[in-house]
Amino acid sequence: MALRSVVDGVHLFRDTCNVYALVHGREAVLVDFGSGAVLDHLAELGVERVAAVLLTHHHRDQAQGLARAVAAGIPIRVPPVERDLFDRVDEHWQSRRLYNYYDLRQDRFSLLEPVPIAGTVPEYRTLDVGGFAITTLPTPGHTLGSVSYVVDVDGTRLAFTGDLIHSPGKVWSLAAMQWTYTLVEGAQATVLSLYELAAREPDIVLPAHGDPMDDPQAAFDLLEQRLTAFADSRRDSPLDLRAWHDEPFEVISEHLLRNRTSFGTTYVLLSETGNALFLDFGYDMIVALPVGDDRSSRRPWLPSLAALRRDFGVRRVEVAIPTHYHDDHVAGLNLLRDVEGTQVWAAAEVARILADPARYDLPCLWYDPIPTDRVLDVGQPVRWHEYELTLHPLPGHTRYAVAIEFEVDGQRVLATGDQQSTTWVPGEQAEVLNLQYKNRFRIDDFVASAALYRKLRPDLIISGHWAPRPVDDDYLEHLAAKADELAALHRDLLPLDEADFEAEGVGAWIRPYQATAAPGTPLRVEVEARNPLPSTEEVTVAMVVPDGWSCEPASGTATAAGKEHVTFGFVVTPTGPVRRARLGADLTVGGRRFGQHAESLVDVR
Repeated sequence: MALRSVVDGVHLFRDTCNVYALVHGREAVLVDFGSGAVLDHLAELGVERVAAVLLTHHHRDQAQGLARAVAAGIPIRVPPVERDLFDRVDEHWQSRRLYNYYDLRQDRFSLLEPVPIAGTVPEYRTLDVGGFAITTLPTPGHTLGSVSYVVDVDGTRLAFTGDLIHSPGKVWSLAAMQWTYTLVEGAQATVLSLYELAAREPDIVLPAHGDPMDDPQAAFDLLEQRLTAFADSRRDSPLDLRAWHDEPFEVISEHLLRNRTSFGTTYVLLSETGNALFLDFGYDMIVALPVGDDRSSRRPWLPSLAALRRDFGVRRVEVAIPTHYHDDHVAGLNLLRDVEGTQVWAAAEVARILADPARYDLPCLWYDPIPTDRVLDVGQPVRWHEYELTLHPLPGHTRYAVAIEFEVDGQRVLATGDQQSTTWVPGEQAEVLNLQYKNRFRIDDFVASAALYRKLRPDLIISGHWAPRPVDDDYLEHLAAKADELAALHRDLLPLDEADFEAEGVGAWIRPYQATAAPGTPLRVEVEARNPLPSTEEVTVAMVVPDGWSCEPASGTATAAGKEHVTFGFVVTPTGPVRRARLGADLTVGGRRFGQHAESLVDVR
C-alpha cells in the first residue's frame, strides 16, 4: 500500500510533503495535501469521503494540489494568519514587492492560484471533524503563521507539526527562518514553539518532511540546543529563550505586571478575585516583526498566559482595554476573546475604528473588525472589581487615544500608550514626543496631553514600548516645554493665516477609505471637509470617479464657519470588476479651489 500505518487509524503518504490520513470508519481527515495524489489511494483504506483537509502552513509543497480537493468538494481549512495566502493569493502576487525589497520571508513559495477555503482552524481550541477532536496550536518558526495539530488517537497523543521540526536536531529549511534582512527570527520562534508543543506532551511527532519521532522531548532538546547556538551566533548577546518563555512578566508592584516579551507592551492589573485586566494586547512573546505589512507578517498568539496562571494565580483574563487602535496594541484582542472569553472595553473614538477599520485612512490598522463589548465614556470612572479606572483623551501620537488612570498598590498610575518615547544618549535619558502626522496630529495635541499630566500628577507612567517612568515635577515641566516648543515651531513654519489645514495639511476625507462593491450596485460614501479659512464660507466638494461610473449628486455645497468641518453624502455606482479603483474629492472653499484633497479605494467584484 502507498499509505504507511503510523498508529491504528493514522497513515502516512509520501508526496511533495508528508500527507497524513486520519481514518475513522469510511471518513478521513487529511493533514497537509501535497500534490493531491493521496486521493488516488484512500480507497485502499476503505475511505469513501474526506471530511476536511487541514493545512499546517501555506507553502506549495504542502498545498500545490488543493485544486483537486476543491474539485472533489473537500472542505479546506487553513491557519488564520495565512488565510490570505490561500484564497487571495492572487492579490499577494500582484502586490508583492519585487525591486528594492528587504522582506526575506518565503511567501513567494505560495500557491500560484487562489483556492476557496471553508474557513480557518481555531487556534488553541478543538475542531471536531471526521470523528476526531483536533486541537490547533500556533507554532511559528518555519513560517510566522504555521500551526501544529494535536490529536489523541486510542490513548496516543499525536502532534502534526508541519515543518517546525524535520528530525531530532534538524529542520527542513534554515532559509525559511529568515523573515527580515540579516536576522533569523524564525530560529528563535521555533524554540519558543517547541516549548509550547512540549507542554502538550505528545507521544509521537509527525513532521511534514522526515520520519515520525517517538521520543519528542529528546528531538526537541537537540533542536533547541542547535537553534539557540545558531541564533546566538547572529547576535551581539545571547537571548535566554527559556527565561523569555517561562518568565515573561516583570513585577512592577504586587498587583501590576509588565509583559516584557510583548510588542507593544501589555500591562496586567491583578484582582484579588483571581481575574486579570490587560492594558493593550498586541503581539505576545515576540522576538521581532517581519518588515512586511500583509496579514501573514503578523502573529497574535497567547504563550504568556500559562505563566500568568502558574505564577500569579490568574484564572481568567476578564477585560482588556486598549490605549489606542494601533495593531501592536490590539492585534491579539480577538484571539483573547475567542479563547479566554475576554471582554474588550474601549473609549468611543477607539471603538469606532476597531469596529470598522476599512472606513479610515489611518496607519497601523488591524486587518479585521474588533468588537467592543463595553464603550467607556472618557472622564467617567469605571469600576472593575476593587479598582476604579478613568479614561482621558490623549491626543498627540494619534488623535484616537486615551490615557488610562488608576491606583494600584498605593501608586497613581497612568497608562499612556505611545504618547512619548524614551531615547537614550550618553549619560542621560531623553523624552521624545512621538509625532506621526498620519495619525491625525493637531498642533496643540501634545500641549493638551502635557496639561492632562500636570492635572493628574501620576506617580508612574507606563507606556507602550518603554520602561515604566516615575514622574516628578521636572519631568512634567519638561514635557510641557517640549509640547509648547513643538506647537510654536508649527505655527512659525505653516501659513495658517492663509489656509489652516492643521498640522497634517489635509482638508477632506472620504469614508469608507476602503470599500468593496459589485458592478452596478450603489455604494454610499461620505466626505468630511474642512473650511481652512478664518471666516464663514461656502464649502464645495466635487466627486471624481472613474470613467463610466456615476455619482449622485456630482457635488455638494454647504456653509461652514471658519476652521469648522462639514460632511456630505454621495452615492457612487461602479461598473465592471477592478481592484483599487480611485475616488477623489475636489475641495473648493470661498471660491478658492484647493484641489483633490481626498481619495478612497474601491474593489469591484
